[in-house]
Amino acid sequence: MAVVSKKIPAPDLVRVRTALLSVSDKTGIVEFAKALHERGVRLLSTGGTHKALAAAGLPVTDVSEITGFPEIMDGRVKTLHPLVHGGLLSIRDDADHVEAMKAHGIEAIDLSVINLYPFEQVRAAGGDYPTTVENIDIGGPAMIRASAKNHAYVTVVTDAADYSDVIAALAENDGQTTYSLRQRLAAKAYARTAAYDAAISNWFAEALEIEMPAYRVVGGVLKEKMRYGENPHQSAGFYVNGDNRPGVATATLLQGKQLSYNNINDTDAAFELVAEFPPENGPACAIIKHANPCGVATGDSLVEAYKRALACDSTSAFGGIIALNQILDAETAQEIVKLFTEVIIAPQVTDEAKAIIAAKPNLRLLTTGALPDPRSRGIMAKTVSGGLLVQSRDNVMVEDLDLKVVTRRAPTGTELEDMKFAFKIAKHVKSNAVIYAKDGQTAGIGAGQMSRVDSARIAALKAEDAARALGLSVPLTKGSAVASEAFYPFADGLLAAIAAGATAVIQPGGSMRDEEVIAAADEHGVAMVFTAVRHFRH
Repeated sequence: MAVVSKKIPAPDLVRVRTALLSVSDKTGIVEFAKALHERGVRLLSTGGTHKALAAAGLPVTDVSEITGFPEIMDGRVKTLHPLVHGGLLSIRDDADHVEAMKAHGIEAIDLSVINLYPFEQVRAAGGDYPTTVENIDIGGPAMIRASAKNHAYVTVVTDAADYSDVIAALAENDGQTTYSLRQRLAAKAYARTAAYDAAISNWFAEALEIEMPAYRVVGGVLKEKMRYGENPHQSAGFYVNGDNRPGVATATLLQGKQLSYNNINDTDAAFELVAEFPPENGPACAIIKHANPCGVATGDSLVEAYKRALACDSTSAFGGIIALNQILDAETAQEIVKLFTEVIIAPQVTDEAKAIIAAKPNLRLLTTGALPDPRSRGIMAKTVSGGLLVQSRDNVMVEDLDLKVVTRRAPTGTELEDMKFAFKIAKHVKSNAVIYAKDGQTAGIGAGQMSRVDSARIAALKAEDAARALGLSVPLTKGSAVASEAFYPFADGLLAAIAAGATAVIQPGGSMRDEEVIAAADEHGVAMVFTAVRHFRH
């Protein structure tokens, strides 16, 4: 049954007489406490925060002196007490509440400054199960939620970035905070505890291998507010969830202006794709535009991989994202700066390469320290009206599949390698996807079409354009392998690829007309293998 409101109006200004400070991250807490003390605010504190404030010479009262109960169980129990929560939750203008405070010796707490045990950081660092559980804060969220609920009277601070706003408000209002400030900080407090609980619940789901828990929360911390979203009329922010997967969220921006919403989306797509190629197997480069690859290639050197990737579609690569699987060197950097590029992302960069990139101050350069593991588990989410669609990450790699030759002719060793290469790329291309590849280089990419036939034809046309630009007599699709990320429902898509010059085909199989498609391949002497795994990407 709902609690009926007593309709007591919230006061605009509330004087801060007593503050409770209990923080895990002590950044700026001593300076903040000094500013409060100079305004005559009484300081209450706990554990390590109390020690830090006392060591700074501040008069501070331990909460255990208020409650008459010591910290016990390694600090697990210290603030879960009526004398604390009564001080946070009491309605100061309610006669019954005031009487209860007097009867039980409860003192009002006007300001609570609390941040939480570093659960997200421990999880990201790969802490073991007991250590991670021990870093689940209990008292902190309880006090934050109590303070935020009673924001009519209590100012709650969960972020050191807000210390200056509180001090400014006290200075402007003769030691009082405004209702609008208390509202804003309360909203932030609930968002903080929500993100914290989301991190905990998602960790439990991972640790216990619960694929689809009954309740799924997606939370994060604002890393940066963006100028706009996909388009200038859309607002946007970049939130991080504490996952330590190497990529755009954990990367270091060495130079260049702030990444845009589209930059981040495309850079993530580029780096996840290039991670399909382990650096120990040789250099690889992926060039992305609008979340789809313009070109992907391997090479004997990084600069060769870049040139071969660029050759696939140099027109679309203009203003694109370049992802590399090895250390960016000077020779590769020198080639890259010849083309207008938005972002370069690589595990590392040499000092020489960094100096070359510096000549293009608007070019963003990101380093990640490592590549993400394509086989690792994780979740992906997207919003729909009224809910979320959540799925596990597509972590299947073609090397792990049992490929089945279904045609009379088996692929040659070279064709098989090109098939695998093309199927890796198809996994990262918007459906319907058709990829031609030859000698570890994309020859043509068809993405995001409603018809698989159209994808095959568009990819072939791009290959013809590339051939003209390179001065080749025939496009690279001649003698190529072609990959389709989903089955061919009819033979027409296969015939379009064969017309472009493909001699080998890799596809999932599973169509009602597989026999018709296999017969068409046999008729043209084309080798075809089934993967039994589909890579739809929407």
